Amino acid sequence: MRTKSLVFLVFCFSIASLLFPPKLLAQNKPFTVVLDAGHGGKDPGNRGNGYYEKEIALNIVLKVGKELEKNNNIKVIYTRKTDVFLELHERAAIANKADADLFVSVHCNAHSSNAHGTETFILGLNKNAQNLEIAKKENQVIYLEDNYEETYGGFDPNAPESLIGLIIMQEEYLEQSIAIASLVQDNFTKQLKRNNRSVKQGPFWVLHNTYMPSVLIETGFLTNKNEGAYLNSKKGQQEMATAISKAVLDYYNSIKYLYVVNETEAAVDTKSESPPEVDIYEDVLFKVQIAASSKKIDIKPYNFKGLTMMSREKESGLFKYYYGSTSDYNLIKALLKEAKQKGYESAFIVAFKNGKKTKLSEIIN
Repeated sequence: MRTKSLVFLVFCFSIASLLFPPKLLAQNKPFTVVLDAGHGGKDPGNRGNGYYEKEIALNIVLKVGKELEKNNNIKVIYTRKTDVFLELHERAAIANKADADLFVSVHCNAHSSNAHGTETFILGLNKNAQNLEIAKKENQVIYLEDNYEETYGGFDPNAPESLIGLIIMQEEYLEQSIAIASLVQDNFTKQLKRNNRSVKQGPFWVLHNTYMPSVLIETGFLTNKNEGAYLNSKKGQQEMATAISKAVLDYYNSIKYLYVVNETEAAVDTKSESPPEVDIYEDVLFKVQIAASSKKIDIKPYNFKGLTMMSREKESGLFKYYYGSTSDYNLIKALLKEAKQKGYESAFIVAFKNGKKTKLSEIIN
C-alpha cells in the first residue's frame, strides 16, 4: 500500500506541475491587462477626415478598462489615461514592469483608398507589403522622441533591414496572441458586423518589446467617411470597447485556472488529511472522452475551456478528444467530475487495455 501511495503522490505532483506552472502558482496574482491607447500628446496619430486617432483610441481604451474593472480577478493598467505623449519603449516598459499577462494596444487605421474594416495584429515578419506599410506608420512615432537613435539602437522604421531585424522574441506567446486576436476579430465581425480584415502579422516595435501575449488592434479607417464617423461617435466607441472587453474576458476565462486555483475543481482534494486510496489497473489507461467531431481541433487549453492534458485520436472517421490519461480509476473519476464542472456534461470514461480500446465494464468487473 505504501508503494501505491508513493506512486500516487508522484503522479499528482506531475499533474500539478502541468496544471499550475511554478511561477503562476507561486504568484497567485490577479490577471493583469495593460491597455495602451495609441499615440497621444504631440503625436495625434492619423487625421483622416479631420478626426484625431489619439482621442478615439483613448476613449475606446478607457471604456474597455471600465468594463474589465468590474471583474475582481482582473487588474487593469493604462499606459495613458490622458492626452500625453509616450515613447514606444515606455509603453512596453509599463507592461513589463507590471509583469502583465496581456498587452492590448488600440489604434485607428488610414489609407489613401476607401478601405474599411478592422484588423488585429500580432508580432511577426509578414511579407505582405500593406501590412509592412501599416507597421511603418505606427513605428514612425519614434521620430518624435528625443535621442531615438540611441534608445532604439539605430532602428529605422523606413528601412527594410530594420523591420526584418525585429526577430520574434515573443515566440513563446505566439499562440496566446493569436487566440486573443482571433477573439477580438470574431466579436467585431459577428457582433458588430464590421468588415473583417482578419488577424495579421506585422513588425510593430511596441509588440516587439513586450514579454507577454500582445495584440495591436486597428479598429477601423478614419479615412473612410462612414467608418470614421462611426469611430468618432460615442455609440461606435462604446460598441468597439464592448467587443474588445468581451474578447479579453473570454480569453481570461479560458485560462483563468492558471491564476485562480479553485479547490472544488481540483482533481486532487488538497483539504484531505491523507491521500485518497488509489485504484491502479495494470496495463490499462483510463481517459475522459469530452467530445467527438469530424473537425480536427488544435488541443490547446483555450479550445477546451482551459483543460490541459488533452489528447486527440482519430477513430472511425471521427476525431475523439480525451482529457487525462491514468491507470488510477479513482483519479480518472475525479478528472471526469472536473470535466463536467467545466461544462462537458456528456463526458464519460473510456478504457484502453494494452493500447486497445476496451469496454469499461469489462475492466472494472
